[in-house]
Amino acid sequence: MTGAVAGPGPGPTPEAIAAAYRAACRAELAALKPGNVHVFAEGHRMTLADFETSAAVSAGPLAAAGRRVGERVEAAVAATVAAVGQNTNLGIVLLCAPLAAAAERPGPLRAALEGVLAGLDATDARGVFAAIRLANPGGLGRAARHDVTGAEAPPPLLAAMAEAAGRDRIARAYVTGFSDLFDIGLPALHRARAQGLAAPWTATAIHLAFLTAFPDSHIARKFGLARAEAVRAEAQAALGGLLLGESATAALLAHDRHLKEAGLNPGTSADLTVATLFLDALQGIGVGKVPAG
Repeated sequence: MTGAVAGPGPGPTPEAIAAAYRAACRAELAALKPGNVHVFAEGHRMTLADFETSAAVSAGPLAAAGRRVGERVEAAVAATVAAVGQNTNLGIVLLCAPLAAAAERPGPLRAALEGVLAGLDATDARGVFAAIRLANPGGLGRAARHDVTGAEAPPPLLAAMAEAAGRDRIARAYVTGFSDLFDIGLPALHRARAQGLAAPWTATAIHLAFLTAFPDSHIARKFGLARAEAVRAEAQAALGGLLLGESATAALLAHDRHLKEAGLNPGTSADLTVATLFLDALQGIGVGKVPAG
């Protein structure tokens, strides 16, 4: 079955993949990430409990053995909306579903991920489009082609993602082999660990790497690219050289308040942070380190 696996093979069990996903979601929530919901401050009419519940109910569908990516996404988002009544994790699920599918395959995870992405088709697009309609993310708008709200049959999922890649960083991940995770997220995590930082500061380091590297596409979708670029530049100026640790808390909280008071949520940066942590956890499973469930 193209884009899926025949069931549990030589890779980690669905339970281990689900545990890695839940651990990544919890680790991201524990980190002080300016503009997002975290243990230090909620915001954007969402609570910490919303995200904790979302992680718990979406883990099983996302890690279901042998399922296509589109099936995983649709089932995980449906479980989330049923439990919390709003979109809290569409971007997270879109990024983590291909990683979960790749983790079931033998061999290096990055190569397995490339195989999963290459096998995506219109069936996967139907599932993803249904999930997007159900989640109804803010600022979705309409597209000239491959619009998720349209009545026409969806194209292969990679074609739809390629159409949106210029305006959406999560769509871009699908057509670049998740390069942001491998080229920005993981290096930021490794640098933070090399500096002696422990969680949750390592997760904050990942978030800041994304926040300062490019305009956040969630902000761009709602407020325009110029505003998103201004948010990136402000973060770079205020936080780019910050030494992370307890001494950084005040500066991070001040920037957090600044963004939330303006209604600005760098949600794509947060989604990419979760996905990076999930990717790292899956690589850890491969060498025998299974995160606690």
